[in-house]
Amino acid sequence: MTVAVVTDSSSCLPATLAAERGIALVPLHVLVDGIDHREGVDEIPEQSTSGTPVTTAGASPGELTEVYAAALERSRGAGVVALHISRGLSSTWEAARQAADHVGSAVRVVDSASAGMGLGFAVLAAAATAAGGAELDEVYHDAVAASTTSRCFIVVDRLDHLRRGGRIGAAAALLGTALAMKPVLHISDGKLVLREKTRTSSKALHKLVDAAVAAATEVGDESGVALAVHHMQCPERAEDVAAMLTSRIPHSTSIDVYPFGAVLGTHVGPGAVGVVVAPGRR
Repeated sequence: MTVAVVTDSSSCLPATLAAERGIALVPLHVLVDGIDHREGVDEIPEQSTSGTPVTTAGASPGELTEVYAAALERSRGAGVVALHISRGLSSTWEAARQAADHVGSAVRVVDSASAGMGLGFAVLAAAATAAGGAELDEVYHDAVAASTTSRCFIVVDRLDHLRRGGRIGAAAALLGTALAMKPVLHISDGKLVLREKTRTSSKALHKLVDAAVAAATEVGDESGVALAVHHMQCPERAEDVAAMLTSRIPHSTSIDVYPFGAVLGTHVGPGAVGVVVAPGRR
């Protein structure tokens, strides 16, 4: 019997990797022209054809209940640890709490206080602990601990998308657009906040790399650090950032480039690049 691990599609974990590690993925939702699309399941149009803003929604309690119940059955009663996108960024965590209460005490829910591979690295750590034969309490505690170690940074071309989605304050959005600033943001206490202001995209990306290098010193362990670079429709920019990180963090155990999923991409907008730094044991 092995404890089952569940996460949502905001983790940006490739479906093949999730399947390989035995991780169940719950899709979040993108609504385009009023039509609901499940991230990672349905084909999602790149933009609205009618000019209606694209919006997102978390997983519902019913969807999560179904996945948790199936995962618990697969675990043969060993239990389920479910790690989800920060409650400060999505309604998914609250829905997860409702679903866990419905399924029973064998389901433990973790607020990752993060998103993207900030969540994904914690999920992989939990899955590794579960695969080693650990019991439910140990997998849960490792998942909580791993959720505190990642550091997430992002540069966006414009703050409009984040402002419309309510993920950053209107004052910060005005600062970014009116003064033509290129902000460096980071996730702190589960929320996306302004870290630093720059005037050009080039400077912003260099500040992004500087922040990641400093974080690597902070969170690295005897196994080094693991790195992930996210991007929204700008793979060349992401590869440039990955190359800079490789040269400046030689003790990294891995560095992978992942596109932002449709849900996160809706909020960060085209041209966004993010970096996640985590301890190397994954």
